[in-house]
Amino acid sequence: MLHTPVCDLLGITYPIALGGMGSATSVPLVAAVSQAGGLGTLGATGRSAAQISETIASIRAATDKPFGVNYLLFRIEEESFAAALAARPPVMAFAWARQDQDLRPYFQRAHDAGLHVMYMAGEVPEAERAAAAGADVIVAQGTEGGGHVGWMASMPLVPMVVSAVAPLPVLAAGGIADGRGLAAALALGADGVLLGTRLLATEEAPIHPQYKEAIVQSSGHDTVLTEIPDIATQEVWPGAMARALRNGFIERWAGQEWRLRRLAHEVGAEIQRARQEGDVDNASLLIGQDAGLIDAVLPVRSVIEQMAAQASEIITARLSRFVTP
Repeated sequence: MLHTPVCDLLGITYPIALGGMGSATSVPLVAAVSQAGGLGTLGATGRSAAQISETIASIRAATDKPFGVNYLLFRIEEESFAAALAARPPVMAFAWARQDQDLRPYFQRAHDAGLHVMYMAGEVPEAERAAAAGADVIVAQGTEGGGHVGWMASMPLVPMVVSAVAPLPVLAAGGIADGRGLAAALALGADGVLLGTRLLATEEAPIHPQYKEAIVQSSGHDTVLTEIPDIATQEVWPGAMARALRNGFIERWAGQEWRLRRLAHEVGAEIQRARQEGDVDNASLLIGQDAGLIDAVLPVRSVIEQMAAQASEIITARLSRFVTP
């Protein structure tokens, strides 16, 4: 069985975690990942205190395995965060703090509640800042991932972060969809991986079936880094670009960002409606380049078990052939 130190730290079977992707996470998805041996993570930003308490209770009713709750620090709301701390999920995950935000108070409050702290960073200085503030696990997120990302690719970023924050465990994120990616992450010094797009294309993910099919049909080459989704939603993420499917919505506004800013309220409502209706050409679909590695919508358990088995086979069988006594 594939097992790393982060498994012992977090109490999980496989070194695989679900990214806290806001409304793209749900009780069934979080519970399924945890039940399969990974770390399910609920995207908590934007949920009220009552919703947080209710949702965490529902996750606990669905699984007795460890799980996490994720907050975007630049948008964190005190009442919601306090409710999450009171519910005591085993892991409190954070990402995307403003440069002027002090990480220590958030990390300390989580530690005081007996929780492990995870922080996602897209560059070495941010990883070092989180380590100095007391994070227990660092996620090194490469620009290949879907949604909001930085500019550095996973191949150089992961070992740089591993070296910078040692001996803290690191999870690699961005561009990982199968056991080959997991084995590569381990070879780069990470203790495991955090998945986004691959777990969106699962039966349990709370997104429209047409959105899942768009992931399956994507070549990975048809994604783009852009500010268009954030302009349309009128929300600026600190230091982030959005990786999205290059569909009709993106093509329509590329080069006309100035005009989109003026019409953002109207366009934002249109893309939200398109997403709900499964209109993949007119919605903002945040997916990673690893969509090109995904050829089927599968149950969560199948994704995690197949990934772990493939990585184990690569490490024990294929790679060992290249080492002579």
